[in-house]
Amino acid sequence: MSQSWEWPRLIPPQLVVRALSLRVRDLRFTYPGWPPTLRGASLEVQAGHSGFLLGPSGSGKSTLLRCIAGLERGYTGEVASDGAALDALEPHERRVGMVFQEPALFPHLRVWENVAFGLRYRGVPRAHERGEAARWLGMVGLAERADARVDELSGGQRQRVALVRTLAARPRVVLLDEPFSGLDRDLRDALGAEVKNLLAGQGVPALWVTHDRDEAFRLGDAVWRMEEGRCVEAMKA
Repeated sequence: MSQSWEWPRLIPPQLVVRALSLRVRDLRFTYPGWPPTLRGASLEVQAGHSGFLLGPSGSGKSTLLRCIAGLERGYTGEVASDGAALDALEPHERRVGMVFQEPALFPHLRVWENVAFGLRYRGVPRAHERGEAARWLGMVGLAERADARVDELSGGQRQRVALVRTLAARPRVVLLDEPFSGLDRDLRDALGAEVKNLLAGQGVPALWVTHDRDEAFRLGDAVWRMEEGRCVEAMKA
């Protein structure tokens, strides 16, 4: 990985998201024609903390994220942020940010314009977009790449841009679905720690999906295994 940056001692107030929590209670979901995927999944992630979900493919990890985000609506149970239920809200109303394995950046836009897309989502005036995008990019050491094309960035840099674009929209919660699994091990380890620190500094609760037990216990403030459609708190061996 290229040289890391130093985390700011004080994050500018205008870039700090108000601290919220995430609570999931007794979530149940079944895809038509299949056995139940979620059978009473429950967990809670406090503001600024990172929770990790472990489990094999098909165990319900990504389905749980999709229910939290409102992308799957046929579930029962409760998804709440800071005590307020989100279940009746449409996905865009929930203010849940998602970061995937492949950063969904717009290749025809410059780096700062990708971040500005998140700013536009919360109504930042066009005249202020570039300046605020630069501040967000500065937090992840990419201010000098603001005018670069997306295809000029490394994989780790693209994930940083995807993350700050998500945070710029001021989400209540950030969900990360194996965001670094396509990167080499050294870069994955370093970038994972940097992203956890950034999320903690923003006071945002984050729920990560991973297959990597070592990563989960190294970075997670809480770790759950998906077992028979439920979240079972995992302990270090």
